[in-house]
Amino acid sequence: MTAEPTTLLVDRAPDRIHVQLHRPEVRNAIDQTMIDELHAVCAELEREPRILILSGSNGVFASGADIAQLRERREADALRGINSGLFSRIARLPMPVIAALDGWALGGGAELAYAADFRIASTTVRLGNPETALGILPAAGALWRLAQLVGEPVAKEIILAGRILTADEALAVHLVTEVHESVDLLAAAHALADRIGAQDPLATQLAKKVFHAPLDAHPLVDNESQAILFESPEKFRRMDAFLERRKHS
Repeated sequence: MTAEPTTLLVDRAPDRIHVQLHRPEVRNAIDQTMIDELHAVCAELEREPRILILSGSNGVFASGADIAQLRERREADALRGINSGLFSRIARLPMPVIAALDGWALGGGAELAYAADFRIASTTVRLGNPETALGILPAAGALWRLAQLVGEPVAKEIILAGRILTADEALAVHLVTEVHESVDLLAAAHALADRIGAQDPLATQLAKKVFHAPLDAHPLVDNESQAILFESPEKFRRMDAFLERRKHS
């Protein structure tokens, strides 16, 4: 990143980047500056693949898109796909993305979370898409990602009837996979990143890529990716270490 972000707090480590959405005066509402700064994070992670942890701050993940900016957007802005383009780019990042959700995760904030590979939540989380109450629709992924994640009936309750999920409800429909107290949420996110980081990075990247490949690309894409890994020095190192451990167990 060439400039210090103004809407994000970024903490870099060798195997991960932790990005906090940080616009506390508007409950981390996603504005154009935040979109631009998240694109810069994506560019960095495309050049140097690492795990991404996304979290909020001050007890809120993201209350949605910035309504003041959204109010002024017109037809041409919708066709540009301002938020949807970013969220699709986040979903395509080479390494897994973890969304650590605390408090409000609504509208665009929820759609950002849907683009992650993993969602974990605090007991205070409230997840939903109230866009139709504002005269618009959730056009940054909810209308197709959410049904994939929780099934059509629950997705329609959220999108068409304004249902807001609590932490327990989100866990029950597998929209989140873990629930923690707010004070433990980031530690849990880093523990998950540790488990991901213990895997072979190349195998993880190829597994994510193949997982999201179109149905008609299988099994060719699986075989081609496995062919790459079968020649990888890391495969031999890890398998030799496994066989050595088994020999002495």
